Amino acid sequence: MITSWQEMEKLALEYGFLPFFNCGIKGFSVEENTPSHLWFSPVEPGPWEWKKDAALNGRVVYGKFFNHRAGFISLRWFPDFANYRRDGYDLDALYDEGRVPMHDRAVYDMIVKHHALDTKALKAYCGFGKDGLKGFEPIIDRLQMQTYVNIRTFLYPLDRNGKEYGWGIAQYTTPEEMFGQKRVTAAYSRTPEESRMRILKHLRKKLPQASERQLNKLIG
Repeated sequence: MITSWQEMEKLALEYGFLPFFNCGIKGFSVEENTPSHLWFSPVEPGPWEWKKDAALNGRVVYGKFFNHRAGFISLRWFPDFANYRRDGYDLDALYDEGRVPMHDRAVYDMIVKHHALDTKALKAYCGFGKDGLKGFEPIIDRLQMQTYVNIRTFLYPLDRNGKEYGWGIAQYTTPEEMFGQKRVTAAYSRTPEESRMRILKHLRKKLPQASERQLNKLIG
């Protein structure tokens, strides 16, 4: 069982991939490997707090990568994952081919322009809101599933003593901004299918309890 963000990060690095919540593969999630009392402890930090530290530490990438649900991918495996999920294309190229909706491109471009933006600011800049555009969540989820966007950290309000409280607000960036273009696109010399098979082979070894169907669903 994991009891700190360092242990959570270590588990993500060991597997290469680690969903935050139960994904159907027994034992393969932060949720299943964390003592239940740490999830909402009033005195001890738990997974909700740990994900901020792990995401900022720069050894794993955090975002909604697994069936629109959150999880970690190690920097070792993220290039192949991105190469497969992006089908070998940068977002600009996909947009030029008409394969990216206009509002998805607008949200992505705004993040690139500002390097990193929290949810509230990103919605405001792009015109989402009560009297504006709708459908922000599906857009930001798609951009993460395609690996063009990830969560850099979480921003929390501060009480009068300067202590964080409440639910964190996601701050979005791009993997290229956070880790560098060269590292993120390191697997572009392979075909997307080659990257997919590399990941599948790795996960078969790490998760012998998983069926092929489960692994294929995880990879996407």
